[in-house]
Amino acid sequence: MPVSEVDLSGLSSAYESFLAGGPVEPGVRSGILASWRRCKFFGLEPDRLEIPYQEGVDPEGRLLRAAGPVLEQLESAVSETNVSVILSDERGRVLQRRAGDPKLNKDLDAVQLAVGFTFAEPIAGTNGIGTALADRRPCYILGREHFAQGMEPFACAGAPVRNPLSGHIEGVLDFTCWRTEADPAMLTTVSRAAAEIEKRLAEQATERERELVRAFLRTRHHGRLPVGPPVSGPVTLGVPPTIGEVLDRSDHARLREKAAELISSSHRVTTEVMLSCGQVATLRCRPVTGPSGQMGIAVEARLSGSGLRGRIARTASGTADAGPSAPDSLAVATGRRAPRRSGPPRALPTSSEAPAPAGEGFVPNPKPPPTPAASDRSAPGSGTDEWLLLLGEPGVGRLAVAARRRLALLFDAGTRIGTTLDVRRTAEELAEVAVPQLADFAAVDLMDPVLRGEEPVPAHDELRRVAMSGVREESHLYEVGELVRFVPSAPQARSLAHQESVLEPVLAEAPGWFAQDPVRCAKIVGSGIHSLITVPMQARGVLLGVVSFLRSQSPDPFEDDDLSLAEELVARAALCIDNARRYAREHTLALGLQRSLLPQGLRSQSAVEVAHRYLPSRAGVGGDWYDVIPLSGARVALVVGDVVGHGVHAAATMGRLQTAVHNFSSLDLPADELLSRLDALVDRLDAVQDLAGTGRSVGSGVVGATCLYAVYDPVSRHCVLARAGHPLPALVHPDGTVEFPEVPAGLPLGLGLLPFETMELEISEGSELVLYSDGLIEDRNRDIDVGLKLLQEALAQPARPPEETCDAVLDALLPAHPSDDVALLVARFRSLDADRVTVWDLPRDDPASLCRTRAAVTEQLGRWGLEELEFATELIVSELVANAIRHASGPVQVRLLRDRSLICEVSDGSSTSPRMRQAATTDEDGRGLFMIAQLAARWGTRYTNCGKVIWTEQTLP
Repeated sequence: MPVSEVDLSGLSSAYESFLAGGPVEPGVRSGILASWRRCKFFGLEPDRLEIPYQEGVDPEGRLLRAAGPVLEQLESAVSETNVSVILSDERGRVLQRRAGDPKLNKDLDAVQLAVGFTFAEPIAGTNGIGTALADRRPCYILGREHFAQGMEPFACAGAPVRNPLSGHIEGVLDFTCWRTEADPAMLTTVSRAAAEIEKRLAEQATERERELVRAFLRTRHHGRLPVGPPVSGPVTLGVPPTIGEVLDRSDHARLREKAAELISSSHRVTTEVMLSCGQVATLRCRPVTGPSGQMGIAVEARLSGSGLRGRIARTASGTADAGPSAPDSLAVATGRRAPRRSGPPRALPTSSEAPAPAGEGFVPNPKPPPTPAASDRSAPGSGTDEWLLLLGEPGVGRLAVAARRRLALLFDAGTRIGTTLDVRRTAEELAEVAVPQLADFAAVDLMDPVLRGEEPVPAHDELRRVAMSGVREESHLYEVGELVRFVPSAPQARSLAHQESVLEPVLAEAPGWFAQDPVRCAKIVGSGIHSLITVPMQARGVLLGVVSFLRSQSPDPFEDDDLSLAEELVARAALCIDNARRYAREHTLALGLQRSLLPQGLRSQSAVEVAHRYLPSRAGVGGDWYDVIPLSGARVALVVGDVVGHGVHAAATMGRLQTAVHNFSSLDLPADELLSRLDALVDRLDAVQDLAGTGRSVGSGVVGATCLYAVYDPVSRHCVLARAGHPLPALVHPDGTVEFPEVPAGLPLGLGLLPFETMELEISEGSELVLYSDGLIEDRNRDIDVGLKLLQEALAQPARPPEETCDAVLDALLPAHPSDDVALLVARFRSLDADRVTVWDLPRDDPASLCRTRAAVTEQLGRWGLEELEFATELIVSELVANAIRHASGPVQVRLLRDRSLICEVSDGSSTSPRMRQAATTDEDGRGLFMIAQLAARWGTRYTNCGKVIWTEQTLP
């Protein structure tokens, strides 16, 4: 709710309801309600607050010096209004209070809003100073919105004052007036005034550094050190032109980086830097004291190496061919370009020549430089040259180093987070990147639905610890895999509830965090962990979890700039995790679809013993599939196919092709004809006519498909194979030798250019036929011939069960996560014993042969112990043979097979297929096939090269 729309009449009742533990009306602003909840958690009582007092306000402090002129302007501007201008430090202690009429100030004294008293939110409740510090943003508190009852008559507008270099909050500027005279515009005014104080803080830092430069120049009595211009941040004095012609840009940057690290270091005073040009630069620190007592560090550089003397001398004399000389570095400070010159560089003024301050028209001494003596190691042109490289305060140097490291950390995060589409791995990458650059421990807690690729549910009281990284193993933190339930007062729970980051600089002073698990939290603090940041992980409006960053080894607590960096890291990782979650959901859907389409359990066959495997790739579910289809006459069809592509579309296309193969195989089509019909189907799928009737065809997305189809007959032990662009099968003989039969290749399905060819093999009993998709042998890191060689070696072992063969092949050829999906089918062949097959040839011109055949069938069934089937089988044989003699041509043959069912086959030389029809009551014939269909479990017709076979199957008793 905007501050201008605050309902004063409803606040009191809402406040009383809140204190009583009842519901709060929606008229209370969310920020105020959150502050009330914090105050209640801290155990504050609105009518009894103890405001501590501290003496010793330093009038010369950095914040007071910067804010002084701004406070004077504000005091003059509000002199005719009843507004008191208050400045506090970063802990909420009042440093100054200006303006305000006597009555207002007297009432402010009564509530102890005066110099020396601390008004932090955990102490004084909701107020303009403490709430601005807690929320780290400007706030406006009106009347009853104050938590303390004594503050109800007032209105406050507070804005934090940040250090422009570090982002750390230095204090709060606050306007306080009577509630009846409040104006929401105070919030805008106080924010602008705080920005002016921040600007003066930045100028203050720059002036201090300029004083350090002047102090350094005065102490260097010989005055020959080349000096560049001071700039913002650490004063970068640069590299003199004579040296700059020798070094390249990367060397310049490396020298400045090492110099900044020396300034920020508390114990290192010198270091050596190896440069790309082959020279060695020695950097040395020298302390500097400014006129106002501030301490600084000057870094001098000395360059040495073979051949340096001649190059610098040529550069100084203007004979070097490196191009135009560099502009005078001091001219940069004045904003003017120096005239180009070809002579040697001019010397800087000596200490007796009272140099002008840098940035105030400081120009080189026009007198020519003295001739360098052999013993003067600082003179330009000597074998070793020295110059002032960098000058700054240790604190500022630390800020520069920290800023550079933060940029490096963000760059590192961009390259290391999100390398895979795996939720857990992405969370681990985030934790690994954050430690130790940002934190000493990092933990990622996600909701369980996120790990499964599902949409997170609104109720998020339980999270799963997915990843954790730390500088040491022992931390007493929750372990990876644990299910964590955060109490409402815990920083993680607050981050999730309000979807905003929480900074706890001092964990020992955070009772909300201790309430999670007092015993565990005491151990954590005892182990040295002292500061915490929690950041909610959300992407595209979806809340995924929370990330915790903890610090232990660094004595400095987390600050606002650390909070911003943590939020940036988590925001980048959240997008990657959400992408991984969405991918996991699509992958699960596609995998579920494909597994539902693949055979759930292959039927046991007498002809073959099979084992199979399917492995999805890390790129997603593909279109690889396999099947074992029982055919008539105890035969079996083995098929493996591959649809190009990945995802739901490839899985759906695979299902359509698999169904088509089932349908075509039920017609008992030869292998080559079946592939031809499948080819025509793929062609139709890949060429759908434009609905607009333009005649153009648009692709449906089926880029290509391959297939290998094999039919094995256990009676003849013959196997007929045909393939459409699929890899060659492997045949493992009983003795363990392996060959790859040269089955005619054929084109991939959908091209429809050439007919397919078949190959017939005679298979020894106990041999294995291995069918597979190309993902098994093809890999981007190895040639296909290498893959075939590895497959041959893995298969070369006799008398191994198909299940063991599958495992051996996958272990030898595939990594843990293959780049392409793989289908593997291993079939060990068996033959049908001769005593389970009986054949009778019937002459067409002998009518009595039918009687003899019925008798022979009955006798054979008796030998097999199938007397229960004698009557039905006699009728079936009689009907089929009679039809063959009456309507067909060529020789007639009857064959009985005792397999898992009783199979009766009658073949003749005609290609005409009988058709079952419903005979009328007056018809004298037409009931034979109908009767056969009632007696047999299944029946059908298959065609051969010289005619057809009508077959029936009866269930064994």
